[in-house]
Amino acid sequence: MRRLNFEQIRTFVQVVRSGGIGRAADVLHLTQPAVTARIRGLETQLGAQLFTREARGMRLTKRGELLLRHAERLDALADAIERDVIDPEAIEGLLRIGASETIAQTWLPDFVEAIHRRWPRLTIELDVDVTIALRERLLEGRLDLGLLLGPLSHAGIDNVALPDVPLAWCAAAGSAVERPDLLLAKPIVSFSRVTRPFRELVEALRENLGGAPSPFPSASLSAALRLIERGLCVGAMPAPMVAEGIARGTLVRFDPGFDLPALRFVAAYRVEPPSHAVTSAAGIAREVAIEFSYE
Repeated sequence: MRRLNFEQIRTFVQVVRSGGIGRAADVLHLTQPAVTARIRGLETQLGAQLFTREARGMRLTKRGELLLRHAERLDALADAIERDVIDPEAIEGLLRIGASETIAQTWLPDFVEAIHRRWPRLTIELDVDVTIALRERLLEGRLDLGLLLGPLSHAGIDNVALPDVPLAWCAAAGSAVERPDLLLAKPIVSFSRVTRPFRELVEALRENLGGAPSPFPSASLSAALRLIERGLCVGAMPAPMVAEGIARGTLVRFDPGFDLPALRFVAAYRVEPPSHAVTSAAGIAREVAIEFSYE
């Protein structure tokens, strides 16, 4: 039998403490499918059912109660080791991070700085691309951590939820933003064609404006913003990036009469092989993103 995966053990303990999959997922900052996959994987490896699923929730089996006694001691011991023994300055190697451009243009520098403070000898390799490409590299093992649109639905991937990023409609300063036909008067620039935000925009335009022209995609959000600032088009861009243009006086926001879904980001990493540094880095990403969102 393979050695037990500690992240599965820790997840098992949290499910018991929280009283269910959903609440445990919130505490661990994971998606519910990720927590469920960990529990099922642990049951498969042990060859034992740990919970019975009932109408009022989950109840430990006899084997589950036995595991819990051992697991709680193991969880406490691991916390003590991480707190008292591991020297952050002794951790070295390469951490390969893939990031969506929205994150690269906003809080990624703060995240890299936080990683260097935590692990001064760790080398970081950055890859900025669209989510579909980052997902493929993560699954193939060419990335250790992905900061991308999610969650990623894959049994071998854990997702740590990051704050949502709202989209803001913007135009060049001086545009007649009160005009109801602004979306029809100007071309609409958007995210890359292979992204979820592009597809959601196309659907929203179809539902709200009927025969509105299709948006044209841009693989670079920074280039799209420059086009908007020049008055060549309008677009729905990540609000933190729009805020910079508004502060400079080159962009203005406008309301087209309908909203677009916010960008839902996650810090995703492979469950196997387990890595304390990668798991911790995902938690640091969440902390940095939350701090940035409240600035």
